[in-house]
Amino acid sequence: MAEAKTGGRRELTVDLGERSYPIIIGTGLLETTGSLFAERGFPLKSPILLVTDASVADRYAPTVEKSLRDAGYAVSRKVVPSGETSKSLAVFEELITAALEAGLDRKSTIIALGGGVVGDLAGFAAASYMRGVRFVQMPTTILAHDSSVGGKVAVNHPLAKNIIGAFYQPEFVLYDLDTLSSLPPREVRSGLAEVVKHGLIWNAEFARWCEEHADALLALEPDALGYALYEGCKVKAAVVSRDERENDLRAILNLGHTIGHALEAVAGYGQLLHGEAISIGMVGAARLAARFGYSPEIEDATERLLRKVGLPVRIPSGIDPDAVMKAMRHDKKFSEGNMVFVVPTAVGTVEIRNDVPAVWVREIVEQLREGN
Repeated sequence: MAEAKTGGRRELTVDLGERSYPIIIGTGLLETTGSLFAERGFPLKSPILLVTDASVADRYAPTVEKSLRDAGYAVSRKVVPSGETSKSLAVFEELITAALEAGLDRKSTIIALGGGVVGDLAGFAAASYMRGVRFVQMPTTILAHDSSVGGKVAVNHPLAKNIIGAFYQPEFVLYDLDTLSSLPPREVRSGLAEVVKHGLIWNAEFARWCEEHADALLALEPDALGYALYEGCKVKAAVVSRDERENDLRAILNLGHTIGHALEAVAGYGQLLHGEAISIGMVGAARLAARFGYSPEIEDATERLLRKVGLPVRIPSGIDPDAVMKAMRHDKKFSEGNMVFVVPTAVGTVEIRNDVPAVWVREIVEQLREGN
């Protein structure tokens, strides 16, 4: 992984050989979209489809479209409803229809302008349309600093999250920090779950930094936020560069996701935000660490950090533990009847275990319910 800094802009490279691509982080970047496309040789004759959602379409899409058109590109816009429910096969079909109506060809590009839902959905459409067209990620949420990097694209099934998908890398990731100023406080907190996760799995010093600067992060102070997102993307880029298709190392990025995805599915996508569910899942993973003989301080430190950034650490009382366990059995990380979990061994390091007794998981789910 290479990195460079130019003025107020930071750049990382996800090192995948011939398919390497940059992550560009800074302010005022949406206005440079057209010049970036031209610099990277995107063909002028091939139409572009800009996919965005209802919450950001009017705010940011016109800037991107004007920049592209000023550079000579033809661009069409497809707006999908905001929220996790858009990650469905029905909305995916709408995107394919929009691509056909816009005349996209094999050299065309699909841009994802929005949060993780838009990125996953548009990326899966790009991977599927004509067996694969170019794809660019333009995240507009904190949470999407994680999902926009690494090429995992997917839609949901009613029984399981992200079960229909592909590995499909973008041409580049353009992360304009100006777009984060419009996020509601709950979305900010949810996004910070994935930021602190990168510290918990890889960098104890960064995890401590997040706890010490939690107030600044919640207030969206530019210096603190820019540094945190850069460090989070750096961890993700390093892991993906070493293991693109989750054969081994990349699975550590799933800390908290086994319980978290199940909670999302049971609660109904949108009732618990992704980061909120993952936060609870990370506390569950920390409790598993103690079961395997690791220090109880892991759970204390994990829960303290998550509380500091305003995230939930308990399962809402109305969620049925039996339903949570059933949902976990549909998860891709449930293999041959064994529970597979990412378990912290200390703050900043984790291991992947495929020998987690289901009875332990059930007990922890019960313990994490509010009021217990």
